[in-house]
Amino acid sequence: MSQSQSVTVDRSLAPAQPAHPGSPVDAADTAGSPGARRKKLFALLGGVIVVAGLAYAGYWHFIGSRYVSTDNAYTAAEDASITPDVSGIVTSVEVVDTQHVHKGDVLVVIDDTDTKLALAQAEAQVGLAERKVRGYLAVDAELNAQVDARIADEARMAAQLASAQADFDRATIDLKRRDALAHSGSVSGEELTNAQSAFASAQAALAAARASELQAKASHAAAIGSLDANKALVADTTVDTNPEVLLARAKRDQARVDLERTVLRAPFDGVVASRQVQVGQRVQPGASLMAVVPLDAVHVDANYKEIQLDNVRIGQPVELTSDLYGSKVVYHGKVAGLAGGAGSAFAMIPAQNATGNWIKVVQRLPVRIAIDPADLRAHPLGIGLSMEATVDTLGSDATPAS
Repeated sequence: MSQSQSVTVDRSLAPAQPAHPGSPVDAADTAGSPGARRKKLFALLGGVIVVAGLAYAGYWHFIGSRYVSTDNAYTAAEDASITPDVSGIVTSVEVVDTQHVHKGDVLVVIDDTDTKLALAQAEAQVGLAERKVRGYLAVDAELNAQVDARIADEARMAAQLASAQADFDRATIDLKRRDALAHSGSVSGEELTNAQSAFASAQAALAAARASELQAKASHAAAIGSLDANKALVADTTVDTNPEVLLARAKRDQARVDLERTVLRAPFDGVVASRQVQVGQRVQPGASLMAVVPLDAVHVDANYKEIQLDNVRIGQPVELTSDLYGSKVVYHGKVAGLAGGAGSAFAMIPAQNATGNWIKVVQRLPVRIAIDPADLRAHPLGIGLSMEATVDTLGSDATPAS
């Protein structure tokens, strides 16, 4: 091989030469090192945390601190329990469960035979009472006449007593005279006997006159008493205003009311629920026959945690959604009131917290929310349905809770 011939060297087999410091190859190696990537990830994570913190702060300032929400909320209504006021046998039931009724519609009819008879008796008692009072008024005049007659009798008895007294005095004098003359023989024994008989007769007549006078006085007093008693029954009254007549008329009116109550009607518009009455059943006053639920007056009882209620006030606006219609239907309402205590305080068996194994549990306070009637008419709700309620605590209509 000649010296001028080129020699091919395989550079891939040559040892690598170190790069010059500051060269592009050194910068690329530094940027792709694990330490550099770790720094970038930490910087990115820090940025995400800062952004998340700012986002949460903004959410809490504009939304989180303003709205309080709960899904522990259910619809309710002031439903009417249909109960009879009179006893009897049910002859007709005009409705079934889930039926819509209007105010005044007939729900149940009770046999009215007994109440009709009671009304007839009460009306007869009114007539008797009116006639009785008219009798009192007529007797009043009669008793006044009797009092006058007893006064005249008393005067006559007084005159008779005076006459008897005079006869007795005369007979007494005649007897004394004849008795004095009898000792001297100037008067016969027969005259003395006649004088004694006249004295005894006059004495008896005087006693009878005194008794008659006492009887006349007693009759006079009795007549006055009867007159006073009768006056007490009719004093300051007429036939229409006399207490006996008013009592009889009140019983008649009660009988009429009982007759009307044999027909049970719907107290307001609503839906029939929980019907428990059947035709032929004998019902008693106060027995629950059915309920009428006013669907146009449904409200929501939302049970908020006690820690959520520091800014909740009566009148604040509320947005509600139901599981029945979903989030596509939003109801609008207002806070109508806050309960006077937590639900546990009114439980049948309240919690006994004064025990050694006490564990603190966040309590819930029922909040009543009134729903806009227009929303209820557009999308009716039954009672007991699940709702989600969100209160705007900065609502303009808010007033301090009482």
